[in-house]
Parts: sequence; C-alpha cells; structure tokens
Amino acid sequence: MAAPNPSAQVLKALGLESASLELIPSGLINTTWIAVPAPGKARVLQRVNPLFARAVNDDIDAVTKYLEAAGIVTPVLIPAATGATTIEDDDGFVWRQLSYIQGASYDALENAKQAEEAGALLGRFHRVVSGIDHEFSTARLGVHDTAKHLKNLLEALLGKKDHQRYSVIEPLAAQVLTLANDIAEPGDQPDRVVHGDPKISNLLFDPETDAAICLIDLDTISRMPVVLELGDAFRSWCNPRPEDEPGAEFSLPFFEAAIAGYARETSDFLTEAERRGIPGATYTITVELAARFCADALNENYFGWDQARFASASEHNEARTRSQIELARSIASHRAEMERIVTRAYDAAYPNG
Repeated sequence: MAAPNPSAQVLKALGLESASLELIPSGLINTTWIAVPAPGKARVLQRVNPLFARAVNDDIDAVTKYLEAAGIVTPVLIPAATGATTIEDDDGFVWRQLSYIQGASYDALENAKQAEEAGALLGRFHRVVSGIDHEFSTARLGVHDTAKHLKNLLEALLGKKDHQRYSVIEPLAAQVLTLANDIAEPGDQPDRVVHGDPKISNLLFDPETDAAICLIDLDTISRMPVVLELGDAFRSWCNPRPEDEPGAEFSLPFFEAAIAGYARETSDFLTEAERRGIPGATYTITVELAARFCADALNENYFGWDQARFASASEHNEARTRSQIELARSIASHRAEMERIVTRAYDAAYPNG
C-alpha cells in the first residue's frame, strides 16, 4: 500500500505547497518523495521512521555541514521558513527535506571500477568526519551486536516452534550457528565516526563514469569500531548479486579494488589492528546478517518484505538467509587471500608505515 501523501500542514511548513511529489518505493526505513517546487530545484522529502529519535536530524545537520565545509558532496537539510530542520505533523510524525543529488544507486556492484570508487568515497568520509567534535544524540539500534543477534536467533528457535515454516527454517538456523563458531573477536579498537549502513544502495554513482558521488541515508551516523562498518560494506559490495538472490559469492577482484580505493584515502588513518581486522569483520557481519534474517524468517517482523516476489515475509527472509550463508562460506574460503590483499593495498598506499 502506498504511503499517504504529506499533509497540507507539512507542505506549507516546508514551502512545498506547489510542489509535485513522486513517491520513491525503494526505501526500506523512511518514506521518501522527490518534491519539485514550481519553480525550484528538486528536493528530497522524508517522513522519518519512528525508529529514530527526533534528534536524528540534529546529528545529520551537524555532520552534513561539516562534510560540505570540507568540500565533500553530501545531501544537506533544507530548513523551513522558521529555520527549523524538523517538522512534526498532527499525527506525531517527523518530517524533513534535504537537497537532491542526481545519481544512480544499485542493489549490487557491476564492476571493479565501482568497487574502487566506493572504497575511496567511504575512506574520504571516514577520514573527514574523524575530525568532527559532535556528541551524537541518537542511540545505535543494536547494530552489529553480533552476540545479541545470535541470541535472538536462538530465542526464535525456542519460541516459534509452532511457525508453519519452522521445519524449513530450523536447518538454516543450524547452519548459521555453525558458521558463528568461526567468528573471531575483534579485540580492543577505537570508536570512530561511521555512516552506520554502508550497503551499496546507500551510495550514489555517476551512471556514465561510475564515479562515486556521495553517501545517502545518513540516519545511522554514530560512533563504533570502523572495522564493523567495513565488514558490512565489503560483504555488501563484494557480492555481485542482490542479497536476496541465490548464487552469492565473494568477489576477490571487487574486494581488491575496494580496498585499494579505501587504503588510498586512509593510508595513515587506520591502526594496524584495524587493518588486520577487516577480513574477519567481513565474515562476522555476514554471519550476523544471516542470523538476523533467519530469526526474522520465524518472527516475520522484517519491514522490507517484497510482496511482489515472495509469498510471505518468512520466505523473503529465508532467501536472504540462504544468500548470506553462501556468502559467509565464500568469504571463509578466501580469508587468507583477503588478508594478503589488505597488506598489499596498505603497503602500496603507505610504503613507509
């Protein structure tokens, strides 16, 4: 069902009374429209998911202004006539508008050039925002708490035995839990400012040149160990297939290109322990995602169920689980070469350090 259009109250507050609105169906969290005032440039209008505190806009405003001042392309919040960056409607929903940046987004990378560009873009982002002095007001939503997600899977197995598809999902859960036995603890690492959700669809590219333009969907910006962010990025970028399709395989050429781009921008930024942790974190986050999807196949509370392709939320999450299991096994088989790739990339980018 399509989301209801914003109220006249919201449109007036944001100066969009005369704007044409086009709902963007691809967003999984926030409800998003492209709004084109008459006259005026296109903007992004969003109803913020209640998952996020109202203060998330304060964090986005601080970070995007910092990025823009450093010459980094980024969407920025466009204030209302009152100067407010956050509008609340009569139903309690929070709204905002951002600048619109033209570009293409993909569900999967198509070539190594895109991988290298993605790595360089994320590296620039990490390097630049490392200097920001901002206390983030939004809490992390249990993101990359691997132990918690594995516990949630075990609880789903115990609590959902009456689920009609339990006999299909339980063997998948057993495979996920077996893969989890090979997760290595990352050890003590510093918290850094990160995007929080660097999947490939959250990067915009120039469709003609494959140059990476900017990161979007900035609600999850916060602080955490950067290797967890990189693990999430590489498990997304280096699987040439969408994460709910079979045939997942970790692409070493994509990984090598992405690491080369990232290392070029962060040659003197990461510690040696962080560099060494990248391959292991990629495996860990892949298994973590498999656990999340597998638990959701029983709990059926995943909000991105594609009803055009799957008969139930359980079936969609089963497909995602199977894909991440395949990907985790592929990563495990390439682990030694991934470690060599990381070493070579940083030796080339930073020969004296």
